[in-house]
Amino acid sequence: MKTLIIFSSRDGQTREISAAIASEIKHIQHCDVVNILHAGHVDWENYDRVLIGASIRYGHFHPALAKFVAANLPALRERVSGFFSVNLTARKPEKRTPQTNAYTRKFLLSTPWEPDCCAVFAGALRYPRYSWFDRIMIQFIMRMTGGETNASKEVEYTDWQQVRRFAQDFSALPGKTH
Repeated sequence: MKTLIIFSSRDGQTREISAAIASEIKHIQHCDVVNILHAGHVDWENYDRVLIGASIRYGHFHPALAKFVAANLPALRERVSGFFSVNLTARKPEKRTPQTNAYTRKFLLSTPWEPDCCAVFAGALRYPRYSWFDRIMIQFIMRMTGGETNASKEVEYTDWQQVRRFAQDFSALPGKTH
């Protein structure tokens, strides 16, 4: 069987994290990595595990996340499943768990889906790649939260060791019979 990794990424960091997880577990199980915007119909019979990763922008997940979960809830419940979020708030170690990250906690409390494991990863700050509006808004947010405000910088906050550990933990979860 296979693992399906579905991601929602705005600037590419969640896609990179999803690819790193797939690479970490490929020796155990084959993975398909799919953008949530292209995951309209999933042939669930091909998968015994599913992992969903989603990024935060301006305090919100992409609406496609809730829509996908609602449309596929029975299939998610029947399989080993996991969830991870990616956001800049998690650049602070004390905001890097599902219990301490407000965005992740709010999502998990609002959805009927109960993933078997969850994680929160710090994202990346890519000022030169942002539109003028996004650059100004993100600088404002970073100024308010004590983060990097130099608009010429790119800073990757992702803890890749944490990503590898999560991938290993997810792949080690016992299977479900469905």
